[in-house]
Amino acid sequence: MFLVYLIWSIAILSRLFYWQIIAKEKFFSIAENQITKIEEIKPLRGRIFTIDNFPLVLNQDKYLLYAWSPQIEENFKDILKKIATIIFPSNEIGEENEAIKTLAENYFKQSQKKWFLIRRHLSEEQKNQIETLNIKGLSFEKESVRFYPEASMAAQLIGFVGYDEMGNQKGYFGIEGFYQQQLSGFAGFKKSSGGILKWLDSRGEKQFQNGRDLFLFLDRSIQFIIEEELKKGIEKYQAKGGWVVVLNPQEGSIIALAAFPSYNPEEYYQYPYYLFVNPVTTESFEPGSIFKPLIMAAAFEEKVVSLQTKCNICQGPVKIGEYEIKTWNDIYHPNSNMIEIIKNSDNVGMVFVAQNLGLKKMLDYFKKFNLTEKTGIDLQGEIAPPTRAAKDWSPVDLATASFGQGIAITPIQFITAFNSLANGGKIIKPRVVEKISDGEQSWFTNKEIKSQVLSFETCQTMVQILENAVEQGEAKWAKPKGYAIAGKTGTAQIPIAGHYAEEKTIASFIGFAPAENPKFTMLVSLKEPSTSKWGSETAAPLWFSIAKRLFIYWGIPPNGQD
Repeated sequence: MFLVYLIWSIAILSRLFYWQIIAKEKFFSIAENQITKIEEIKPLRGRIFTIDNFPLVLNQDKYLLYAWSPQIEENFKDILKKIATIIFPSNEIGEENEAIKTLAENYFKQSQKKWFLIRRHLSEEQKNQIETLNIKGLSFEKESVRFYPEASMAAQLIGFVGYDEMGNQKGYFGIEGFYQQQLSGFAGFKKSSGGILKWLDSRGEKQFQNGRDLFLFLDRSIQFIIEEELKKGIEKYQAKGGWVVVLNPQEGSIIALAAFPSYNPEEYYQYPYYLFVNPVTTESFEPGSIFKPLIMAAAFEEKVVSLQTKCNICQGPVKIGEYEIKTWNDIYHPNSNMIEIIKNSDNVGMVFVAQNLGLKKMLDYFKKFNLTEKTGIDLQGEIAPPTRAAKDWSPVDLATASFGQGIAITPIQFITAFNSLANGGKIIKPRVVEKISDGEQSWFTNKEIKSQVLSFETCQTMVQILENAVEQGEAKWAKPKGYAIAGKTGTAQIPIAGHYAEEKTIASFIGFAPAENPKFTMLVSLKEPSTSKWGSETAAPLWFSIAKRLFIYWGIPPNGQD
């Protein structure tokens, strides 16, 4: 017996020696893994503020409602009926809600997942109401979602936050899409081992990081003004839509931008896709007569015309090949000078200017004005409509381009180019965000002058011409009294199936004020106004209505001086 106990004791001691001394590290690791818990920590998305530090986009806590399939599979339809009035909006209750429940039930039955997502973005109140039902198999998970203190203000500028194919939050369109990486931050993991907490990012290198905040150049008061006035204008002139862009002439910064129809970014999933696209950056249009000042400025810069130059073809329609070009009102002005051509918005006069400039130089200025490429604005989805090669241009194309037809550009391309007349000839890259901040330090965006396309003298001449166009042109009746404004109306027919629709137009007005020391450059466009197709009777009065309120807001006196 003694030998048996001795051998047994030696065996036990040997095994303990092996476990505690020889294999210590191995078993320590196993033990640690058994008591270690790793939890993913999702960062808070960065917030978005206006120039006065007012929040446009914040985060708030919502809840995801999940179902645990082993517990509710048999009673899923009954459970949905119990919670339908809580999780679905009241306008979906009824036959439409029955369809929603059926879709959810079918998806659940086909799913191989143990956990099944029923509904996102439930409020604390909705969560509490469901919990009082004491339904086994339902579970909640807190998530941070976007909240908009100003509702749908600047929706197409901001964009929205949706979900990618993996169910992770992602920014789409506008600022949310362009600054996705800055706003999203770095996901991390909370590691608990033996009571010790460690924070790691998704690469296991350092602590996770919340998204960075964005501070815009956007002025909330001016944004409110242009949205209110644009809605009134669309209703008054019975237009299908429109846009307004207000730019700081010297900085290229976006003070305000609005487009309608629009959508509510908090409930983006209830709107059609086409409303998410910002027409200012992603929709091409033929600018019409608002394009004339750019062609004339190029002609002045190349010294092929002067203020004293007389148009020797302005006595009637001009024939180019098989085409005949007329004025917009079929009234002609023989021997018009450059001031009169812009004042009368004379198409024939602009053909004269373009012929003096020549095709090669005109196309060169298209590039100089940044009309052949993207502006680089910090908004997701900007396009640059394709341009034709020089060999594909005919004499009639040169003629029609001189008054803004037969060419396609985006509104942001155009206002960036036209703004050069207000700032002394510079093409300045437009930008929306002023600075990015992580709470401890900030990074400011830089003003970028892409080129000096016009001389100061040319710009001064164009200011004189555009001031006269406002004072003496077709829209002079709507101009605010006592203010010096430089601008131009435009009416462009809309191309449809290879021809122009006679009554369907885009009516526009672009200008800057005060003319000699501009505080803002603004473009206003209305799509297919029904009360009148002319820009002088629709877009121009709307531009002046907005300008009156901007003068008051900035305290600009009627003499046109700051």
